[in-house]
Amino acid sequence: MNNSPIITANNLSFSYNGETVLENVNLTINENDFVWIVGPNGGGKTTLLKLMLGLLKSKTGSIKILGDSPQKARRYIGYMSQHILLDSQFPVSVLDVVLMGRLGNGRSVGPFRSADKEIANEVLQQVGLLEYRQKQFSQLSGGQQRRLLIARALVSRPKILLLDEPTANLDADSEKDLFELLKILNKELTIILVSHDPAFVSDFVKRAVCVNRKVHEHPTTEISGSYASEFYGDQRRIVQHDKHIKED
Repeated sequence: MNNSPIITANNLSFSYNGETVLENVNLTINENDFVWIVGPNGGGKTTLLKLMLGLLKSKTGSIKILGDSPQKARRYIGYMSQHILLDSQFPVSVLDVVLMGRLGNGRSVGPFRSADKEIANEVLQQVGLLEYRQKQFSQLSGGQQRRLLIARALVSRPKILLLDEPTANLDADSEKDLFELLKILNKELTIILVSHDPAFVSDFVKRAVCVNRKVHEHPTTEISGSYASEFYGDQRRIVQHDKHIKED
């Protein structure tokens, strides 16, 4: 496993309409890291993801992805949004959803190539959905839909996978299955996820990046009530019990 830096932010700051959202961020994420981004709503988590994706550009400091600008490195990043931007009743097959991830991947105008479909089938096999490839998106369970959207992110052959609240509204079994999949994917990919569910996340991730305008890094084993108070600004406590981190 290579531990070389894959994402570096140096003295990075960002403001919306003069209001500082991120301030003096210094962050290094290495190849094959599994990083949990945590913090309160409005603390800057999504802004940090957008800066990594090159959707926003900072005026102060810098961020590099694979040694290049986020805009140039975007093709190496797979992204799964917090919100499913598909009409659940739209008549689109599982295979078609995955193939959407090949759009703009060096393709010319026209039908999908056999190579595109071959890669799509490979990632469907990888996430355990190959047998569902001809089913409609609306026929999948919530957990299967999340796996499908991960497959769509993987089909472009990224080196980094960004996930924004991938387990939102899933039941405990689906949530566990999803993290088991991410654990396997982490052998080949750097994974960065935003999640508010420490009970599951702490068993899988290697580091926690706490974001509330400023950024601090911690091993997940170090997250305690003092960090919850500092970053969430309320009375909730995150308590560690035999490698599990739970909220009181």
